[in-house]
Amino acid sequence: MDGGRHESCLSLFFFCHLKFQYIKRASGGVSKTLTNQSLIIDRVEELAMALIKAMQLLVTVVFLGWLMIWIMMPTNTYRNTWSTPLRTKTDSTYFGRQGTNILIYTFPILFISVIGCIYLHLVKRNDNNCQRYRSISSTRLVWKRPVLVNWPLGIVSGIELTLCLMFLGLLIWFYSEYLVTGFSRLQSSDGEKLWQEKLDSAAIRLGLVGDLCCAFLFFPVTRGSSILPLLGLTSESSIRYHVWLGHITLAVFTAHGVCYIIYWAVTHQIDEMVKWANADVANVAGEIALLAGLLMWATTIPRIRRKMFELFFYTHQLYVVFLIFYMMHVGTAHFCMILPGVYLFMIDRFLRLLQSRNNARLVSARLLPSEAIELNFAKSPRLTFEPLSTVFINVPGVSPLQWHPFTVTSSSNLEPERLSLIIKKEGSWTQKLYATLATPHVQDRLHVKVEGPYGPMSKHFLRYDSLVLVSGGSGITPFISIIRELVYRRTTLNVPIPAVFLISAFKTSADLTMLDLLLPISGNVSDLSRLDLQIEAFVTREKPKSSDGAQNSIRSVWFKPFPSDTPLAPVLGPNGWLWLGAVVASSFVAFLLLIGILQRFYIYPIDHNTDEIYSYAARSTLNLLFICICIMVTASLAVMVNKEGNSREAKQIQSVDVPTPTTSPSSWLHNGDRELESLPQESLVKATKVHFGGRPPLKKMLLECDGSNVGVMASGPRGLRHEVADICSSGLADNLHFESISFSW
Repeated sequence: MDGGRHESCLSLFFFCHLKFQYIKRASGGVSKTLTNQSLIIDRVEELAMALIKAMQLLVTVVFLGWLMIWIMMPTNTYRNTWSTPLRTKTDSTYFGRQGTNILIYTFPILFISVIGCIYLHLVKRNDNNCQRYRSISSTRLVWKRPVLVNWPLGIVSGIELTLCLMFLGLLIWFYSEYLVTGFSRLQSSDGEKLWQEKLDSAAIRLGLVGDLCCAFLFFPVTRGSSILPLLGLTSESSIRYHVWLGHITLAVFTAHGVCYIIYWAVTHQIDEMVKWANADVANVAGEIALLAGLLMWATTIPRIRRKMFELFFYTHQLYVVFLIFYMMHVGTAHFCMILPGVYLFMIDRFLRLLQSRNNARLVSARLLPSEAIELNFAKSPRLTFEPLSTVFINVPGVSPLQWHPFTVTSSSNLEPERLSLIIKKEGSWTQKLYATLATPHVQDRLHVKVEGPYGPMSKHFLRYDSLVLVSGGSGITPFISIIRELVYRRTTLNVPIPAVFLISAFKTSADLTMLDLLLPISGNVSDLSRLDLQIEAFVTREKPKSSDGAQNSIRSVWFKPFPSDTPLAPVLGPNGWLWLGAVVASSFVAFLLLIGILQRFYIYPIDHNTDEIYSYAARSTLNLLFICICIMVTASLAVMVNKEGNSREAKQIQSVDVPTPTTSPSSWLHNGDRELESLPQESLVKATKVHFGGRPPLKKMLLECDGSNVGVMASGPRGLRHEVADICSSGLADNLHFESISFSW
């Protein structure tokens, strides 16, 4: 029987071979055609990768050139050899001196932003089609290792410390070189001592150092910009860079103002403090800007910011006053030195405003015995995000102005039509929100506005062989999104994933119910047992006791859909990076056209580019007006073009949305809890070990981790994060690689 089967197969093979040869001769060869198609696909992929690398090189070269301008600005070489000829060639009747500064300081960064948008679009598409992630090189891992674990700066890696020292070195070089070149040209005049002239020179140079700091100040808080992702950063992790730059900026500007007050006092010109020059530096405008900056600075003291967050939040809106009067103080030409960061921030801020105009479709909420809340929003499948992303939410019924960031706990792959987040009842805002949700009459609807999500561009945690996730209290929330993403990759894609060791510390046993949130409320997780998941939960303030099902129950609240509520959707559509690049480019070109027309046909006939007749304040107001008009028009058009697709999907989602119960919330409460009593819940219980009466022995547990490439993430109180970072940077275990994901800015 076996011999006949092999003979038949052999005959079939020869028949197919002869048939293939006939077809090959007739059509020129199928195999040749398939080979050519394969070669074409490979060549297209090679060209795409070559394009990505070329854009990386181009962005790097342009950025280094822009940085070189700042480095050389205090030198005589820049002043005599570079600046003067360039100003002569660019001093046109359309832009004047402002055109030179736009070309040198503004255009390079906006060019990088546009190229970065194209680059990120290509990288995003490539990552979506890629199932494997490259491991991190050993050199990069060494640079990412924490070298400082200290309260003033937090957890600082080797590369962060190096860049900080380089920036401080740039500031010192910038100021010292300015002083050397400035003092060398000073001569004592009649009735004025040399030290007074040096004080005047030192004061104005301090203002230039402040300009350098301001040039970088707004990049970390531009959530949707392409600049941060190009550097592998997120807006949430970059907040501390904004804090550091803000302290330095205001300290320098304060010294600048104090030095001038002293100078005016010793030279009997104290009346300069109340002068507003028409076509020169306006002292009063500078004082108003400095006062606004000092008020913002005062409320950033940690104790004030934590205890009186509303005061901090409202006072920080004075940045608008600071920027307007800063522009009037120095003039539009000088303001172009810091314009790139401000310009990108204004685009981002307006897009956030457009996104937050609609009420988000809140589907349900889960209230935990630990007084934590899980909010579940309907979202468009086109809205994709990576684990560890954050959203900002506003609940007008609690506070009409306050926006708070929270970590997204859902996976856009596992739950394509849901976005979830967890809120722990801690401050006054969260206490009011919990009380609102706990009130029976709010089960019809809750108005919520959302901005985001914002987050990393790639799943960097997949590069590790295993993951150790250390959390304290509500710090478990960023890890929920990671575990859900791993569930999707294992159950749906069936690809290798890292093993996960979750170490969680809770104060009370009621907090253990936060582990139930590892499972989505939709119940579409088939089986957690396919994950190599181990959970060690520690209850630090209680001893073992008999469980009380009523006490540890989770309450689900469902909300009725309203026509005015819309599912969360990408404000610029699925190709958001390309649209953002188009908005940046088109708005800036429109701005150039408007100021060119204004300068040529209105301002130039008056001052003939002398900068001595036309008012700084009027020019600044017109420039600011044109910037706002160009950004508002182009961004609004981009949002309107993509709004049709979002509206179409919103109607589809609402038509199949879960109906709100019309009988009583209790029936839905029962059904919502029953979803957890299933196979996923059982697999979660099997993977969990609970310990009472002590903190986790982190050092012992981390040093016992096996594997050559172990990623360690810590989230929670500052002390816990610092302890984990200390262990990973101690050198006792070379296989531990710390990943800082602090959200406690």
